[in-house]
Amino acid sequence: MVDLGDTTPLQIDMVILQKKISQGDIENISDFSEDLLNRSRSSAERDHLIEARIRMDRALLGITNSELVGEELRWCVDRLNALCPGSPLHGLALLNLANWHRNIGESIMSLIIHADISKNYGHPEDIIGLSRLEAARIYVTLNDLDSAMRHFWSARKSFMNNQMSSESLVASLEWLDLALEEVSDSAPDMDNRLENAAPRDSGEMIWIPSNPKDVELIVDELFPVLTRDLSGEKRNDIGLLIDSSDILGLSKWKNILLERIDEIQDPNVLEVLQS
Repeated sequence: MVDLGDTTPLQIDMVILQKKISQGDIENISDFSEDLLNRSRSSAERDHLIEARIRMDRALLGITNSELVGEELRWCVDRLNALCPGSPLHGLALLNLANWHRNIGESIMSLIIHADISKNYGHPEDIIGLSRLEAARIYVTLNDLDSAMRHFWSARKSFMNNQMSSESLVASLEWLDLALEEVSDSAPDMDNRLENAAPRDSGEMIWIPSNPKDVELIVDELFPVLTRDLSGEKRNDIGLLIDSSDILGLSKWKNILLERIDEIQDPNVLEVLQS
């Protein structure tokens, strides 16, 4: 029998609500969550953390009036910043608010909020990694590719430190897609670029080629994962491996793919590989 210790009835019901949300069981969640929200505000069961979490969930699920979603998410960030700054929940609230701003076209505001997610503020590294990944994607849309590459690289390192292999794979692929635009032996490596990054004037866009050693490192990491299964009619990821092989002048990855050419189904990959 599980020892619930000092767990309150409200906390137990909150776990039930989170389970319903995670399982997609949203039937009657509106009434259930509203009841929990009222209880979290009552004198008998007052719990400010639970109140903030419920209000955030209701906003994200569309239970809150759509015109008030931004206000609700901002309220949650401010309340959690007062109660538990730097906590996973505070970081999650910042992520949600940043994503909301991006979804309504306010990319710069989203980046400002992402900047508040940091080791300096005590946020956990997994949250930081997710933030850097989303910020990198925003920088791509703004054509600030140097910033995008640095944020993809930072996200990858955070994910690797937390054994988040799927997320690391995504960050590495998106970094590689940018890195192959231009590769130069004289370019600084990514660790150097992160260490020496400096603030720039607003709107200043710069491009720095990637270092071939970084590209080789990433492809060596990606190759065994991406080539476990070569099937699929749209394998742009395999195409990136072939491009890397050609750009770096390294035949090791391409030769393995040629040996397994019968497993490849993507006609574009086959055409490039056989050219």
